[in-house]
Amino acid sequence: MKNKYKLVICDIDGTLVGRFRNLSDQTRSIIQRLHDKGVYFGLASGRPVDEVIHLVREVWQLEEKIDVVIGMNGSELCDNVSSCADEYFKLSTESLKEIMDLMKPFDVNACIYRPGAMLCQIANEQVQASVSRSGKKVVIADSIEDFYSEESAKIMFRTDEETINKIEQYTKTLESNKYKAFRTGPIIIEFADTRVSKAYALKEFCENNNIELSEVIAFGDTTNDNEMLSVSGMGVCLLNGSADTKKCADYITEKNNEEEGFADFMNKQIFDKNII
Repeated sequence: MKNKYKLVICDIDGTLVGRFRNLSDQTRSIIQRLHDKGVYFGLASGRPVDEVIHLVREVWQLEEKIDVVIGMNGSELCDNVSSCADEYFKLSTESLKEIMDLMKPFDVNACIYRPGAMLCQIANEQVQASVSRSGKKVVIADSIEDFYSEESAKIMFRTDEETINKIEQYTKTLESNKYKAFRTGPIIIEFADTRVSKAYALKEFCENNNIELSEVIAFGDTTNDNEMLSVSGMGVCLLNGSADTKKCADYITEKNNEEEGFADFMNKQIFDKNII
């Protein structure tokens, strides 16, 4: 029987892996089974493509099993099937300056990716944990101007959960056609170009490789996954996912990411039911 689905794509943090970002034997088995059945497997992350590739190669040692990597929430695409790479919709220096000005009233730690590094205001435990096993170094900015000295796909702000809730409500009142804000974790909010989404890069990959979006199963856990789950043939949110992402999903896993919710769902709902 011909597979109804040709691609399974998965967010990483909070979805595919737990807080230590280890890839379990059960998850490895799922990825291998997909490849044995001729189904592509991909990763879609808020992290840069080069960081995801470092994780895949150096930590997971899984490079040959990853057919597509979407990075920076959809601003970067690495298509290993068609052997091509693209970048989309970076924030201008003017937009970055405006965002930094907007965030001045809040007690936050601005962070932005630079080649081989994470530039931040404070090299605290949160930042160190974020870059651990990434192959990048932490660099403390000399001044606020460093954050808008060059274009970037996104800028992040880390703080405590109470402040993030206030910022999230505040950003909903902003009217801009240049950038948008979205929460990507309990204490992280990010800004990116309004056109950026994992769904956009996913569509590009599918067009490159003659795949219909209806032939995609997508997994995610938070707001930056919403559009990807919505456009895919099957959208699955992890049990630990945010309320808005659960609303976008066709299914919610029975287990959370720390309990291997992805692998459990794939075994029970996909393989055991012969959907793939």
